[in-house]
Amino acid sequence: MGSAIALVVTVAVTFVQYGAGRTAIVALGYLVLTFILGSVIQPRMMGKMLGLSTLVIFLSVLFWGNLLGAIGMMLCVPLTMALKFALVSNEQTRWIGVLLEREPTVAPVKIKSA
Repeated sequence: MGSAIALVVTVAVTFVQYGAGRTAIVALGYLVLTFILGSVIQPRMMGKMLGLSTLVIFLSVLFWGNLLGAIGMMLCVPLTMALKFALVSNEQTRWIGVLLEREPTVAPVKIKSA
């Protein structure tokens, strides 16, 4: 939401000072930069810091966003981390939690025979 407000203010000031031509260039540049930061750089950095793979971060934004809307997009990483901790804490679902990690560090799961 903050980037949308910043875009409106930036575009308005640019339009008043320089006209429509430069305003279009500024708006396009801002949108491209925001897309690259939000879709490429930010998920990669979050994945490194949290131990989740970049693909998991990206898919969690899509999943939680579709499930809960804008609130889900904002809470996607904490929700995914909570899910990962829940999966890793159970012996039977640990392998799923390990799949979410960036670099699996858990020893192979030993399945108990019934």
